Amino acid sequence: GLDGLSERCAQYKKDGADFAKWRCVLKISDNTPSALAIMENANVLARYASICQQNGIVPIVEPEILPDGDHDLKRCQYVTEKVLAAVYKALSDHHVYLEGTLLKPNMVTPGHSCPTKYSPEEIAMATVTALRRTVPPAVPGVTFLSGGQSEEEASINLNAINTCPLARPWALTFSYGRALQASALSAWRGQRDNASAATEEFVKRAEV
Repeated sequence: GLDGLSERCAQYKKDGADFAKWRCVLKISDNTPSALAIMENANVLARYASICQQNGIVPIVEPEILPDGDHDLKRCQYVTEKVLAAVYKALSDHHVYLEGTLLKPNMVTPGHSCPTKYSPEEIAMATVTALRRTVPPAVPGVTFLSGGQSEEEASINLNAINTCPLARPWALTFSYGRALQASALSAWRGQRDNASAATEEFVKRAEV
């Protein structure tokens, strides 16, 4: 938690750490996220970012909106914009140096149970529009989380975001876990003999 974070960051810096990440999770439903939840989570992220910078560590700010539920693309975009606007207001209030931060957001996607299917181009347009409305150009980079997407979806949607016909003043890249590792782990299966095949799968996915 935030208690004692400054002391821990000072030690992490001595140990060679240059980056830190803090994740706050919000869920979309008929009544959530509430204005209070959005504000509280934004303030926690801002306090963490400020403490990191005081100790020479680059904060990665991760406000994640979960893909659980049946909400459509428009609802996710609306909530994403509200959350990001609150985050950057809080970062400003806490005097965080934006050029020394990275943002790790969700892509704007429909809920897993949404009956409507959207194209990668629609997802890209909604995502980039939400970012353009809320994220200052001073932020150097946006590193998307995969948010429960399959490897294929995460790769295709990121490509669509980077070819979207809207101006994108930030570097846009990925910070994936499962969406990079799943096929490599499947190829490896814990067997040393499969290491080269697993490496091949991992490189292939990273290059996509």
